[in-house]
Amino acid sequence: MAFTITDKCVGCAVCTKICPTGAISGKRNKKHRVEALRCIDCGACGRICPHEAILDADKKPCQRIRFRKNWEKPVIDRKKCISCNICIDACPVRCLSKTFTPEPVDKAVYPELVRDRDCIACGICATDCPVGAIVMKAPVE
Repeated sequence: MAFTITDKCVGCAVCTKICPTGAISGKRNKKHRVEALRCIDCGACGRICPHEAILDADKKPCQRIRFRKNWEKPVIDRKKCISCNICIDACPVRCLSKTFTPEPVDKAVYPELVRDRDCIACGICATDCPVGAIVMKAPVE
């Protein structure tokens, strides 16, 4: 179920810039559209739209979260993580990467959010994690 754009769209094109799959198209100052087959339901378009012109898969208006720094981010529980790298492969914007623990004995590799600014808060990493080691949390100020 793809996100859809309503008649509130003014064609500002902010959504086209954040869409990781290029599923949104349209001319500047004209209503844009979402190509359903390319949409991965990440919701980034709805979080960034300044006109609240985007409906989610349930046809409910998406709520804009004005500043990206306030978007949820993945938090990884290393005690649960099995270092399978599924989350890294699943991330549509490649903001997760492998990182080594600093311990000289029993070094291990875990996923880490290395490009915080690039995270679009889609939650795909958390959804795809087979052991529930990732949760999406809003930053605490």
